[in-house]
Amino acid sequence: MTGTRRQFLKSSAGWAALGAATPYVFTANAEARQRPRSANDRPGIGAIGLRYQGSVITLKAQAHGNVVAFADVDRNVREQARASFGSTQKIYEDYRALLDNKDVDIVLIATPDHWHAKILIDACRAGKDVYIEKPLTLTIDEGKHICRVVKETGRVVQVGSWQRSDARYRRAVEMVRQGRLGKLKRVVCSTGPNPSGGPFPVRPVPNCLNWDLWQGPTPSVPYIEERCHYTFRWWYEYSGGKMTDWGAHDIDIAQWGIGELPIEIDGQGEFPNIPNGSNVATRFRATIRYPSGVVLEVVDRGRVGVLFEGEKGRIFVNRGTLAGKPVDALKDDPLPREKFVLYDFDNLDRPERVGKLDSIVNHMGNFFDCIRARKTPISDVVSQHQSVTTCHLANISMRLGRPLRWDPLKEQFIDDQEANGWLSRPRRKGFELEA
Repeated sequence: MTGTRRQFLKSSAGWAALGAATPYVFTANAEARQRPRSANDRPGIGAIGLRYQGSVITLKAQAHGNVVAFADVDRNVREQARASFGSTQKIYEDYRALLDNKDVDIVLIATPDHWHAKILIDACRAGKDVYIEKPLTLTIDEGKHICRVVKETGRVVQVGSWQRSDARYRRAVEMVRQGRLGKLKRVVCSTGPNPSGGPFPVRPVPNCLNWDLWQGPTPSVPYIEERCHYTFRWWYEYSGGKMTDWGAHDIDIAQWGIGELPIEIDGQGEFPNIPNGSNVATRFRATIRYPSGVVLEVVDRGRVGVLFEGEKGRIFVNRGTLAGKPVDALKDDPLPREKFVLYDFDNLDRPERVGKLDSIVNHMGNFFDCIRARKTPISDVVSQHQSVTTCHLANISMRLGRPLRWDPLKEQFIDDQEANGWLSRPRRKGFELEA
């Protein structure tokens, strides 16, 4: 991994492809699952975390296999999921029981962020291929562990950064890489502001919820409803606010276009001080510098999306728009679609799709294509570790209140022991990473 664009691209795809090409046999059942399947043999799918996004990706995966098991720490959620998918699935409170199910070949993970690393690592070691929601990690060190385990086990892992499968975003990145903007100078990502609230009351734990298991590796605290389910995103114990929630999408697209890894980070944030209240920054921005001189700015205001600026013009892309004079110029000087091969196993037979639900069709299709071919998918763990690392770097600089220098080869801060202490977090006993 180096600062140059070509070496960055080779290290991202090449290392992950090497891991995917050398399967690791975990158990006898896993060995059996490595054998080629017949055209009519549909793999068994198990889903862990079944609120909205978990149900969305399960529905998309159902086109490629049989959904046989669900796991969720909320009884109401897992029972509702089973009812929605035909009432034939096994259901579990603890994901480890799902991983022990010999009928499960493929695992979908849509839990809160603080659970991603451990469940993914355990699933890979259990011989499962995995589709996991973004952001990939809660900390930078978790990503290092994940990359090692995926390489060791040879599992196919697709991260749910589905914007990579949206034709608008892909065309924007390809235009940047093909020099349609000239030398790239600046990229701006606007994520929108973080919600804030509190103080929130401590409440009795609902009978349907295993609150201790929901907290997992994080510090055990009294139950506050707003810490759980969707609003966990606004607590640093479990997530990283919009910087990782939207950043795992848009900073990923920005860095895909830049083709380098960051070396300097300057984050600023204003933090609430509300007892029993959400604690992510209420206002924030970050300036991130790359070896070639490109500057990435992440802001909480403005039109949500990604703006690429170069010597010859600029283009803006978000979930509804791809605009700019270089885009208009494609009418007379198009980029043939065959030039959009941006990763190891790019299936050009799939129709171009835009928007969340349609793009996930292609994203999930790419995942299953790569399972069959034992290839590296479009949102592999190496590229997504690199993207979310940039998100984490911005949050760390923001929380320390000062600029930081980063060594992307060693994956540590330069001459800064305090900052390096933020690369990982303590984990509760019983929830350690077996990496």
